[in-house]
Amino acid sequence: MRLLVLEDEPALRETLAQQFRDAGFAVDLAADGVEGEFAGREYPVDVAVVDLGLPGRSGLDAIRAWRKAGRTFPVLILTARDSWQEKVTGLDAGADDYVTKPFRFEEVLARVQALLRRSGGWSQPLITCGAVELDTRAQQVRVAGEPVELTAFEYRLLEYLMLRAGQVVSKAELTEKLYEQDFERDSNTIEVFIGRLRRKLDPDNRHQPIETLRGRGYRVART
Repeated sequence: MRLLVLEDEPALRETLAQQFRDAGFAVDLAADGVEGEFAGREYPVDVAVVDLGLPGRSGLDAIRAWRKAGRTFPVLILTARDSWQEKVTGLDAGADDYVTKPFRFEEVLARVQALLRRSGGWSQPLITCGAVELDTRAQQVRVAGEPVELTAFEYRLLEYLMLRAGQVVSKAELTEKLYEQDFERDSNTIEVFIGRLRRKLDPDNRHQPIETLRGRGYRVART
């Protein structure tokens, strides 16, 4: 998942970036509203965490600009402003949720994960597609009730496909969403990881959880 952190305080920005990376996200950073607005319009962002009080342009203005440009990714406001009026203003601007500082990262992560699930049409942490169950809260995977050990990248790849179950996802989209902007990318890497996932999830080729559509990409059936 590709996450944008829009925060002007350097220490907090870097801490959030590392915590989200540790949780499996590819993270883009912006330190002011102008830079953040550009990133939200031009990068393939899945979710954004936004402070309101920013230099250059406010977080609210950045959110309004994204919505005006047709960007629909979920936005979590993270700010010291805690009045109910501020919350209403933020939600009216197009944000989806609101957490006030100081905060615990565990709550922020849980809210971000919930926003991503809802954007994919899932309401619960446990996502089931055929024989495959993925627990987004515990980051655990089971196939036909049996646990399957995945690497961090394999988990991120499966999570992205399952959150978009029923949709065809291209290799280019997977590369954009799972790697950070400055990562050197190999066009064959996604194919290699898809192959590894298939061998781990379906070694006997009974369940066929990931379908390849030649020239188009990959798809996980929703049921």
